[in-house]
Amino acid sequence: MRDILRRLVAGELSEDEALAELRRIQLEELGGRARLDLGRYMRRGIPEVVLATGKSAAEAARLAVVMAEQQGQGLISRMTGAHRDSLASAANSEHMTVVNYHSSARVLRDGFAPEVIAGKVGILTAGTSDLPVADECRMVVEACGLEVRLESDLGVAGLHRFVAPLAATLEWGADVIVVAAGMDGVLPGLVAGLIDLPVIGLPVSTGYGRGGAGEAALTTMLQSCSTGLVVVNIDNGIGAGAAAVLMAARAAQGRRRGRSTATTANAIAPTRSKPNTAAAMAREASAPPGIAKTRPKARIAPSKMTSSHGKPRRRRP
Repeated sequence: MRDILRRLVAGELSEDEALAELRRIQLEELGGRARLDLGRYMRRGIPEVVLATGKSAAEAARLAVVMAEQQGQGLISRMTGAHRDSLASAANSEHMTVVNYHSSARVLRDGFAPEVIAGKVGILTAGTSDLPVADECRMVVEACGLEVRLESDLGVAGLHRFVAPLAATLEWGADVIVVAAGMDGVLPGLVAGLIDLPVIGLPVSTGYGRGGAGEAALTTMLQSCSTGLVVVNIDNGIGAGAAAVLMAARAAQGRRRGRSTATTANAIAPTRSKPNTAAAMAREASAPPGIAKTRPKARIAPSKMTSSHGKPRRRRP
């Protein structure tokens, strides 16, 4: 969009041509089947993500590459080995770079980097089995230009493992923390009860028997007695990452505005003289509140008539 505005100001595009390109950015149709929402990042600060599940390897790869061509990067999640091979081939033919995650990936156009946002997202996982879903969350955060820190295998079966990584994440300066957990799903509620940051619970479909598909973890998080815990759907790493981005980006915006306001105030503040520290004079002293100033007026003594000069007059008999 900035490129279109720059070209419009430079006279390289007419108003109608610029409008046509803006409309094309908002909606890109591919072969009458997929309609990519290329304007989502401009509206919400979060790009669209291609879900590979249910799509052929070639089709999913083509969608991700087209997004990278149009907006610099294309995100894809829930890939199989076939999806990954097809994506690597399609990106290589277009001279693009692929950043791989567990079952997700970002396709980057040459020279592209997301605009940096001074927000930080911490991600904690209860077990290593939760990493594929947590990595989806990490992909979204990194694609939006925020910093991310991931700590894994911190489940409540050994609480001694979780205290130090949580403390390190807080010291690092996280604005929001995503906690991914399967099985009983207790860890997000535990974290939310200890810290004053927003916590997003991410239930994962890891476990055994009844509730092992993530239902038990989801129910535990929804029923947590730790107030303020926000919960997304089972295995919804994309949704957790999007929510974390919105929270952390708003926190970064608040800090930026605060610094700007402080700088402006310091620049326009008048120069203050040294405060008067001398003791107040009697005439400057104020009476205590509620007591009228009833200092008695000084009485003027009546003046005596002075005798006239010369001899005193004789009194008459």
